[in-house]
Amino acid sequence: MKTINYITTGTCSRRIDIVVNDDNSVESVIFHGGCNGNTQGISMLVKGMQVNEVIERLEGITCGNKSTSCPDQLAAALKQLS
Repeated sequence: MKTINYITTGTCSRRIDIVVNDDNSVESVIFHGGCNGNTQGISMLVKGMQVNEVIERLEGITCGNKSTSCPDQLAAALKQLS
């Protein structure tokens, strides 16, 4: 298993803690800060997904007038594994 503790930038969330299984699937995601319901939903939806699929689906999503979002920051964090 691999663990990532990613400090976010440009979002309401401050940090994302991620655990990835040896088969490159997402075991768990915990957002610290941000819109609680939305970040919990994202966490549940990506559980069990392959890292590359999560990156492909979430990278580039923006929030309001921000150039990034919590999902985009999750993709950025997972890209560190590549």
